[in-house]
Amino acid sequence: MAAPKKSVTKDSGQEKGDGSPPEFTKDQELHALRDMLLIRRFEEKAGQLYGMGAIGGFCHLYIGQEAVVVGMQMTLKKGDQVITGYRDHGHMLACGMEAKGVMAELTGRRGGYSKGKGGSMHMFSVAENFYGGHGIVGAQVSLGTGLAFANRYRESDFVSLAYFGDGAANQGQVYESFNMAELWKLPVVYIIENNRYAMGTSVSRSSAQTDFSKRGISFNIPGRQVDGMDVRAVKAAGDEAVAWCRAGKGPYILEMQTYRYRGHSMSDPAKYRTREEVEKVRHDHDPIEQVRNRLLAADVSEQDLKAIDAEVRDIVNAAADFAQHDPEPEPSELYTDVYR
Repeated sequence: MAAPKKSVTKDSGQEKGDGSPPEFTKDQELHALRDMLLIRRFEEKAGQLYGMGAIGGFCHLYIGQEAVVVGMQMTLKKGDQVITGYRDHGHMLACGMEAKGVMAELTGRRGGYSKGKGGSMHMFSVAENFYGGHGIVGAQVSLGTGLAFANRYRESDFVSLAYFGDGAANQGQVYESFNMAELWKLPVVYIIENNRYAMGTSVSRSSAQTDFSKRGISFNIPGRQVDGMDVRAVKAAGDEAVAWCRAGKGPYILEMQTYRYRGHSMSDPAKYRTREEVEKVRHDHDPIEQVRNRLLAADVSEQDLKAIDAEVRDIVNAAADFAQHDPEPEPSELYTDVYR
């Protein structure tokens, strides 16, 4: 995986002299490890349930990209909002939504966050300031810009994070949103999760400009490329971007250079890349293993790390059990939450 480039328009001043990201404290490392493990184990279990037929429809897993959302969540305060596309389970968990409710929505049960009516791509939580889960490619970008407009209109200092992928970055509404956000100096961080293959086509074949951090140049929006496989680098860049927005300076673009280990969705065999490529990224850049190795070097025992993993697995197993035994919604639910 190519090393990330330097900031396009701004220098964070947070990197060490050798260009590496700031070190985490032990508590930060443990927090990041647990949150990333929760997403990884949840997604692995969701993949198993999909294979068993317990989950229907589409199911897009976040395995490999965990450092992006975990690092960004570490930059936020209560009241900041998050919105994303259909690869959304990891974002929900990172925002604080319970694994049981997320998994129950995947299996279409009444205990799900959308009462079993939304499935994988359509759930939200007002309590956790998570505004979806959107199935239309790029749709969330204009909605996330609208959240930022509301923050500015109300004269709050809250910031909106709008996540989208390298494929969605070529959608027209993205650039309409960029234009309005800069004109009105809206507090929105646009986070492009560049996992290199969109729905199955390499960025080198689908994008004329493959440096996505430059996509805001014509709108005077600063941008930065970030190693999206290192949670420390994500947090450092996120701190800079969120502070920029919170200070009233307008939008900011972060291109997270990341990688998904599975196909675009569970129905994608991912034949457009080699198994060797995937294994090399896993071996050299896995976001969880990086944290784990740093903790071991800091004299955290292997037993303690296994205990964290065991705790996370218990949470995920309980969520899967709940999601398979919780009742399905009543037929009358078809007529609720419908607006003309």
